[in-house]
Amino acid sequence: MNITLPEFALVVLIGVSGAGKSTFARRCFLPTEVLSSDTCRGLVSDDENNQAATPDAFEVLHFIAAKRLAAGRLTVIDATNVQPEARKSLVALARQYHCIPVALVLDPPESLCHERNRARPDRAFGPHVIRNQHGQLKRSLRHLEREGFRHIHLLSDPASLETAQIVRQPLWCNRKQERGPFDVIGDVHGCYDELIELLTRLGYQVRDGATGPHFAHADGRKAVFLGDLVDRGPNIPAVLRLVMSMVAAGAALCVAGNHEVKLVRALRGRQVKISHGLAESLLQLESESEEFRRQATEFLDSLVSHYVLDGGRLVVAHAGLREDLQGRGSGKVREFALYGDTTGETDDYGLPVRWNWAAEYRGKALVVYGHTPTPTAEWLNHTICIDTGCVFGGELTALRYPEKELIAAPARAEYYAPIRPLRPPESATLNPQQQADDLLDLADVTGKRILHTRLCPAITLHEENAAAALEAMSRFAVNPKWLIYLPPTMAPPETSTQANWLEFPVEALDYYRRQGIAEVICEEKHMGSRAVIVLCRDEAAAQRRFGVRDEGIGIVYTRTGRRFFTDGALEQAFLSRLHQAATASRFWEALDADWFGLDAELMPWSAKARDLVLNQYAAVGAASRAALNDVVQAVQGAQARTDLDAATAAALGPLAADYAQRLDAAHRYVAAYRRYCWPVHGLGDLRLAPFHLLAGGDRTCFDQTHLWHLEQLALLAAADPDWIVATPHRTVRLDDPVSVQAVIDWWLDLTGRGGEGMVIKPLSCIARGRRGLAQPAIKCRGQEYLRIIYGPEYTRPEYLARLRKRGLNLKRGLALREFALGVEALERFVRREPLRRIHECVFGILALESEPVDPRL
Repeated sequence: MNITLPEFALVVLIGVSGAGKSTFARRCFLPTEVLSSDTCRGLVSDDENNQAATPDAFEVLHFIAAKRLAAGRLTVIDATNVQPEARKSLVALARQYHCIPVALVLDPPESLCHERNRARPDRAFGPHVIRNQHGQLKRSLRHLEREGFRHIHLLSDPASLETAQIVRQPLWCNRKQERGPFDVIGDVHGCYDELIELLTRLGYQVRDGATGPHFAHADGRKAVFLGDLVDRGPNIPAVLRLVMSMVAAGAALCVAGNHEVKLVRALRGRQVKISHGLAESLLQLESESEEFRRQATEFLDSLVSHYVLDGGRLVVAHAGLREDLQGRGSGKVREFALYGDTTGETDDYGLPVRWNWAAEYRGKALVVYGHTPTPTAEWLNHTICIDTGCVFGGELTALRYPEKELIAAPARAEYYAPIRPLRPPESATLNPQQQADDLLDLADVTGKRILHTRLCPAITLHEENAAAALEAMSRFAVNPKWLIYLPPTMAPPETSTQANWLEFPVEALDYYRRQGIAEVICEEKHMGSRAVIVLCRDEAAAQRRFGVRDEGIGIVYTRTGRRFFTDGALEQAFLSRLHQAATASRFWEALDADWFGLDAELMPWSAKARDLVLNQYAAVGAASRAALNDVVQAVQGAQARTDLDAATAAALGPLAADYAQRLDAAHRYVAAYRRYCWPVHGLGDLRLAPFHLLAGGDRTCFDQTHLWHLEQLALLAAADPDWIVATPHRTVRLDDPVSVQAVIDWWLDLTGRGGEGMVIKPLSCIARGRRGLAQPAIKCRGQEYLRIIYGPEYTRPEYLARLRKRGLNLKRGLALREFALGVEALERFVRREPLRRIHECVFGILALESEPVDPRL
């Protein structure tokens, strides 16, 4: 005997003590699916038969059941449940989570129940208990359906109890096994000619099938209709014939719309109000045969509320669907899918004011819906409404999935005058997503969080780091709509084993060689401050792509998200000059974009860094130099004396040489920091050195090599060579000793002339090594530059010995995680995901920056 149950249900076992409920549940369900009242009594009192613990036990049982149902898990309640009040709370729980309540009644002979209880020493109660429970059960049987149970199964034969098998039936809305690709089509409303044109544009062709001619796609794509096929339009029967034939042939799916529901009621003779285009449907169907009207009625009545497709990644419903309703079955689910949610108010046109559920949507599934006509299909929080009002003179729109491309066929006429104008007022300049992005939610960034990225599966942000990031972000950061990327920290190479060197290119090159990477690129490390630049072609592009108004054509910000220039006029002049270079070099056309982002160095060091150098590093150098100079003069003066004994004079020689060497180190320290600063009186005193083209238009540029990036950015430098610096670089084959030695010699020359050093990167922007994601870049700094970091005398053997013990693992781990978050942020931005999704990645980078890492690394 097979018992068919919905795959998602609350199964309530009903039976007297000793009916075999627990045995049946163990045999037919997973242990985790069964919630036993006896077990819960044991959990709260250490005694499964302690009846005094029953209230607490059922509180625990209901709590666990609620958690399972919220997660969409089938749940079985193992208790007697013979009393109506016990079942009432369970039916309410099922309704709360929009699942199907199922009554599974076990009613073996009463004598068998007595016999089983007598064999159990823990069930020492009189026969009257079983008798009372059995009476309650019999009285309940005829009321179970009225109580709300959608499915009722009665098992009274002991043999059936031992052999019955559970068959789980997918819900009608569950089409997760269908992976697509799909073409989701918005509200047709009888616009047959436009539907034919749209299907043709999508690549569908007429084919002959068992059910007659139908449209199908040569590549196996399947059309998905969002309902509202009928009413208002000029050729409703033709639309129905086409969709019915496609569904019958397996070339299409279709969900119900509110207009279908109302038409079915009218065709079945129910009393309905003839409005909103229903009259057109009834009039056009009158001229059709009785057989066609019957088939159309049955087809429309069979349509489900929504479909869950592609493993749960795609949900289609006429009016959309909240996350907690997806993949579930209840009257409320169907009502929401058909009509959406309303506030109970009406607007100036007498139409219901709809609650904008999509503005609060946080689900993982893409929800595609129609119902509410809009001038254009626009994304909002991983949802999209593609009803673009064809019947009102707009367009018939389809979304190609998974490509997320929109294809539309314009209406050939305004077939039905809309009550509410289809076009928005001219003042409505921001799209729905940009309007929703005006306010970020604190809960999205606070507390311990785990972020999932394409490059790193899980990145943990601790609560204390998030608090530090929130302080910095809320007080100092630029408008979050501009903040689409923060650059990662960069790790140095392993400590060099060569005498007098803390960092040397050999170790960095060896790292990539061990990772199995064949070719790297070495770029000169500019002596400046890291800057991220976002530049738009015009203010309209800034508003269109970033949702900002009256903030110019772009922004320049630091690696911690602060505005780089405190002087607004200087920033605008900077962006204007970069814009001129982009225009002169036809950079916009090469990218086919109306915006782009750059990772760059801006020279000299920013005002803050310059103050640090002049006030802190210079103070250290000046103090060291003055003190050492005094010591050297004193020693030299002592050496000049003629009254010294031979031993003292011999000792002063090495001492004088040592302090002279230390004084030379102090002079070199001062010379090192001076190279990094010069006065800035205007834009002409700055130098921009871009080295990475982050993104432009609707794509990131991480799929290109670093050599490609430098070649593209050289176009900008050529357009303004006095201001934009092309980054010198070398490519290195790691298996070629000559190539390796050549780049080491180049580095020695760079650093010998006072340069900071170089950055070594895999040729590919994203490189996988033998142990996963490889370091995106390793900086190798010169000996003199490191004096600024570690002090003027850091090369003395005793200091170098201590510095060689520096640990790099935490710094390297941060570099990888921050890089993964930066890439993820940009990829989400170009996919036009909500700002909160981009912001959580940028925020995560800033949070990781508060990790306790040696800042000198």
